[in-house]
Amino acid sequence: AHRENAKSEVWGYQPCVWKMILVGVGAVCSGGLLLLLLYWLPEWGVKGTCTHTSLRDAHTLLLRSTIHYFTHHNTKYSSLFIYCLLIFRHQVLNPFYIFQLFSVILWSTNDYYYYASAIVFMSVMSLATSLYTIKKQYVMLHDMVAAHSVVRISVCRENKDVEEAMSTELVPGDVIIIPANGLIMPCDAVLISGTCIVNESMLTGESVPVTKTSVPNSGEEGAETYNPEEHKRYTLFCGTHVIQTRFYTGELVKAVVVTTGFNTEKGQLVRSILYPKPTDFKLYRDAYLFLLCLVGVAGIGFLYTIVLSILNKVPTKTIITKSLDIITITVPPALPAAMTAGIVYAQRRLKSVGIFCISPQRINMCGQLNLVCFDKTGTLTEDGLDLWGIQRAEDGSFSPPEAEAAKDSLVNTAFVACMATCHSLTKIEGEISGDPLDLKMFNATGWILEEPTEEETALHNPIMPTVVRPPKQAHLEANQNIRPTQNIGIVKQFPFSSALQRMSVVVRRLGEKHMDAYLKGAPEVVVSLCKEETVPGSFSETLEAYARQGFRVIALAHRQLEPKLSWHKVQSLNRDVIESNLDFLGLIIMQNKLKEETAGVLKDLRQANIRTLMVTGDNMLTAISVARDCGMIRSHERVIIAEASPPRDLQPASITWRYVETPDGVCGEQDQQDQSYHFAVSGKAFAVITEHFPQLIQKLVLRATVFARMAPDQKTQLVEVLQSVDYIVGMCGDGANDCGALKRAHSGISLSELEASVASPFTSSTSNISCVPNLIREGRAALITSFCVFKFMALYSIIQYLSVTLLYSKSSHHCGLFLSAVSLNSAWKELVWRRPPSSLISGPLLFSVLSQMLTSLVFQVLAFLLVQQQSWYEKWTPLSDACNVSSASLFHSQNVTPPQSHNNIKNYENTTLFYVSSFQYLAVAIVFSKGKPFREPSYKNWPFMLSCIGLYTFLFLIMLNPIPAVDSFLEIVCVPHDWRITLVIIVIVNAAVSFMLETLVLDIVLWRLVFRDSQGLNQMAIDRWGSAFLSWLFCWNNKPPRMRYMHLARQLQEDPDWPPGPSTVTYASQPQSLTPIGPHVTPVQMRQ
Repeated sequence: AHRENAKSEVWGYQPCVWKMILVGVGAVCSGGLLLLLLYWLPEWGVKGTCTHTSLRDAHTLLLRSTIHYFTHHNTKYSSLFIYCLLIFRHQVLNPFYIFQLFSVILWSTNDYYYYASAIVFMSVMSLATSLYTIKKQYVMLHDMVAAHSVVRISVCRENKDVEEAMSTELVPGDVIIIPANGLIMPCDAVLISGTCIVNESMLTGESVPVTKTSVPNSGEEGAETYNPEEHKRYTLFCGTHVIQTRFYTGELVKAVVVTTGFNTEKGQLVRSILYPKPTDFKLYRDAYLFLLCLVGVAGIGFLYTIVLSILNKVPTKTIITKSLDIITITVPPALPAAMTAGIVYAQRRLKSVGIFCISPQRINMCGQLNLVCFDKTGTLTEDGLDLWGIQRAEDGSFSPPEAEAAKDSLVNTAFVACMATCHSLTKIEGEISGDPLDLKMFNATGWILEEPTEEETALHNPIMPTVVRPPKQAHLEANQNIRPTQNIGIVKQFPFSSALQRMSVVVRRLGEKHMDAYLKGAPEVVVSLCKEETVPGSFSETLEAYARQGFRVIALAHRQLEPKLSWHKVQSLNRDVIESNLDFLGLIIMQNKLKEETAGVLKDLRQANIRTLMVTGDNMLTAISVARDCGMIRSHERVIIAEASPPRDLQPASITWRYVETPDGVCGEQDQQDQSYHFAVSGKAFAVITEHFPQLIQKLVLRATVFARMAPDQKTQLVEVLQSVDYIVGMCGDGANDCGALKRAHSGISLSELEASVASPFTSSTSNISCVPNLIREGRAALITSFCVFKFMALYSIIQYLSVTLLYSKSSHHCGLFLSAVSLNSAWKELVWRRPPSSLISGPLLFSVLSQMLTSLVFQVLAFLLVQQQSWYEKWTPLSDACNVSSASLFHSQNVTPPQSHNNIKNYENTTLFYVSSFQYLAVAIVFSKGKPFREPSYKNWPFMLSCIGLYTFLFLIMLNPIPAVDSFLEIVCVPHDWRITLVIIVIVNAAVSFMLETLVLDIVLWRLVFRDSQGLNQMAIDRWGSAFLSWLFCWNNKPPRMRYMHLARQLQEDPDWPPGPSTVTYASQPQSLTPIGPHVTPVQMRQ
């Protein structure tokens, strides 16, 4: 059983002596750089040292899918120390750490010991933290796997022999015995005999035990090929806990091993943690693109430095150090590590509010979410369902609703018998456990559930069934005219199937010669399996009335089976034979209340310009009612149900557009200019539209808010459709039937109390949706922090690059001030309408970086030129003293030739640019560290504020009141007091210009007049004239929206026939060979 995503192309290689000799020579000649290159590019390493061979003779395997290499020699690391060394080697040989090492060596040769020491300290701390985090994660992962990876298990061999074997020796096809006291499954296995009660919380996050039955060996289902997706109810998954087993006398509970190791369901989850699917986020692609631009800038500086140094006849050693130094200045080696700072701190804050993350890189994606899908039951509404009442059907009509099912007059009815038996409840340690709906329904009857002990099961030849019986009080007080109720044994159970939307049981009353079948499920499904004459004529109206009020409705049915059916025949019977020709019994009405937090959270998301959808397996009208109650659909907004029918009897597939009445009773033709409408789509309609109306599905999802009766795989398909129109999709569910959608979404949030759940990237320990806005706020804060840190690191490098380039023209070196500005601002307390940009290559960010870069260049050049125009300026020598003009004059009168030095750090230009650039570092750090609307204001970030205040105080102190010891340490020279005042004016004007460009021009003018329109449709600018002028200036006029969903929305606004009118039918035309627009022509709409 190979999964599609597990297939790979494999090639075999074996070592080649002459290739290895050549690589060794190249490594010696390159000083080891060739070995580093081959380590970073392992595919080249294999092809450069090995020759192609067959897989049988291969020493190394090359896999195309993940480019991982495995040797036949299985090396086991028993020492944790050796394992940590391997991780340490992997981290140290990262290209950025190698670049840092190169930079540190170069800086040391230039006597930048303090700067180099600071970088070494940061790198060591980063490596130690990274090593500790990785070790901790691997230990946790090992503990999670070790619980079941090596256990002893009984395996059936030929001649009915049973032998003990280690779980690591199991292979697909082995028949294993599940012990009566249960175990944690070491593999995926399909049950072939007996029944198991299993806790699958590790896989799904749902702590309710489920019942697994043996795979049928007859009928249509028995003839099908086993599929792990379609036959989950027969499969015991790796890592799940088998709590109890039920079995025949002499026949043990057996299962056939299907998959082992990484091919199991749990193995796939562990693999997804070890090798997570790469998140294609534009931020990271743009970051590396910007790094390439910096490399280009560094290359220009590199050539400029070499040419200038040769013209000035600088020694070769100095040329090499200077030219390489310009590269280490321009390309900040710590940039990737600095960009993850926001993510790390956001992850800590999320953990403090009970949100656990196994994929930290997705936190930035949460900052871009513009659509969130919610499951209904257990997510928007309470987990527990309260029984509102029952409504029985007798003689083809409904009886009046009844509040209680435990009345004595109903004890002997088939309706109550169905409620008491049609469930998957079991007793665990004396407590009844199972699905909350089943539990609530069973408790409403007041009946008692009894399960046989292991000794009782062993004493009887037929299987000992679970027995339910009414309370003793009912026997004593029952009317004598009513036949006393016998105990009912549950002989066979067909578990609930999400795809079939029903479950059924076969039971036998004590003393009866025949068996009965009871079924419960979705009303529409149950009615389709019942005799038409037993279904009340008012069924549709009654169901619709309950659904409008938001009730959850379950239908019951019954069938008396033929007396010839024996107990053993029933065990092999196909469920389709049982679930047909039934008598309709009536309806159970359950009340599902909204959680307290739901309405407020959805209101906050709507105000933040984030779309919300409901994706549920419940009834359509119930889902619409809940959507109105929670504010997803407002009271004045219309709902259009798309009812689709597949092609039949030569009739093409069709969609009927049915308008639902608003709460005030209005229904009918709507103004085409009125955009306040929502589509509602059922799972059946979704399947038909996806197959027969592919040109409509994207239009539908643009305004669809309710998706009802959706199967688990359809939820995943919906997420994919939404992503195809460029939505950044979040999914919030309870983890039971939402695993596929949770994994497929950009950000999946599982509402589970199990911290160790690995079913989705995010797991919330709180069981309500208040975690969603928290996650989005932290995502936005982390994203903005990443942008701020990136911009600061880029500007820091550029400012230093400009200073060095200017000073190299005077054969001087630059003395820089090291500044580390990692923003710790927490997320802003509320969500706002505006979303942060998703790309570094965007208008606002490019304007911010380029404007600050230009400002820095202008003021550095200004200061550089002004200092040379001063009356006291001269080419600095050790005897120069601009603070004491008489001393300088004496020096000139003596006409002494100053010593020449190509490493001249002390000069007036260097001192001037040191002061200016140091204040520029601080200025850009402050203007880039923005607060509202995505983060808390910077003044609340006390570490950052203390750093800035301390550095400002220090810089002003040494500039206005020189301290000889500090000047000597920093290698700056004394300049006149008047020039110091001039520098103060220059840095203040520089800071003011930087602040105005970032705050006034970018945040107020450009954001509101130009860039704002890219955030969504129908956003009015504050100043129409200014918007028109700047849009023309930036070529914004007639520019199509970047996002596909925005482009579609603009098209639909101009379409006079959209949305379709009430009772309009859209037919799918047959494919035509001459039609160039696709497999389907434009649908023809016919008014009924």
